[in-house]
Amino acid sequence: MRVELRNLTKRWGSVVGADSVDLEIQDGEFVAFLGPSGCGKTTTLLMIAGIYKPTAGEIYFDDRLVNHVAPKDRNIGMVFQSYALYPHMTVYQNISYPLKLQKLSKEEMQRKAQKVADMMGIGHLMDRKPSQLSGGQQQRVALGRALVKEPHLLLFDEPLSNLDARLRLSMRGEIKRLQKELGITSIYVTHDQVEAMTMADRIAVMKDGILQAYATPEELYDRPRTLFIAGFVGNPPMNFIDVEVVRDNGGFRACCSGFDVRIPQDRGEKAFGKGQLILGIRPEDIMIVPEESTEGGEKPIAGEIYVVEPLGRDDLLDVRIGGTSIHVLADPTLGLKMGEIIHLEFNTHKVQFFDPVSEQSLLWD
Repeated sequence: MRVELRNLTKRWGSVVGADSVDLEIQDGEFVAFLGPSGCGKTTTLLMIAGIYKPTAGEIYFDDRLVNHVAPKDRNIGMVFQSYALYPHMTVYQNISYPLKLQKLSKEEMQRKAQKVADMMGIGHLMDRKPSQLSGGQQQRVALGRALVKEPHLLLFDEPLSNLDARLRLSMRGEIKRLQKELGITSIYVTHDQVEAMTMADRIAVMKDGILQAYATPEELYDRPRTLFIAGFVGNPPMNFIDVEVVRDNGGFRACCSGFDVRIPQDRGEKAFGKGQLILGIRPEDIMIVPEESTEGGEKPIAGEIYVVEPLGRDDLLDVRIGGTSIHVLADPTLGLKMGEIIHLEFNTHKVQFFDPVSEQSLLWD
């Protein structure tokens, strides 16, 4: 089922939950609503579900306007952060409850519930109560209950927030696999950019009720349109440095105190003459190199290691260059210590430039 939001708005007096949200979700697509708490992602989801009534705008399922259609008549399945299981019911009773409301026969209910439970790997737990299940098993029951009525649209409201890190990883894979196998259009609300990046076909990034961008994970990561997106998407987050882009022998350089790098022609032309700018570069695009000049005669930039944070596969370094702090990923086998002076080379083909006032990218239209 295709979902289209047109100018979708929700207000409570002067409080804006969602402001003129426009986007289209294709049939069978997995879309994530991503943003910090209070950004409007759950408000938008609940309007799609029919739980909240929009202040303005339209919601279409295929070509059907559903603004005034009751939630029970929208043929949606919903999975909540709290699981929302009935504690006095067994796993079978929880999964089959939507079928009971449809007044199906007992035999048909048993067949459908068992099929979904087996798909979720909990077919042997049908007689247990929720209190006898682990968090992961409870989440599978909640997902099974959403799937059993064969919905046209699946809605997820931060469903993995209550699970530990290892279980979140496995459940991410399970949900993604199931969604692709079943081909159900799905909307997934999360504040975790790793979940959004790894699971979604496209991501709607929201802030203060406003849709900031709607794009693939790759585009959001490599071509962020705003300073907010650049800082929110990616872990560790992007570094930001206040610079000015100047001309130098027919080329361009980005400069500030203790920082001076040559910028590729295409990026320099878009950033030159704009005064003070914000340069963005991701930690993985900064390399630790010997003190000698790099290719092209460029001298590496010296910085002092302020903090070393071991992450296992990498060490995350907080490096001070003049008055600027940046994060760099380093090989743990280098054995770098606080207080050491290291030399850095920047992959300037990956740098971003943002206007400090509008916070819009200067590189992407």
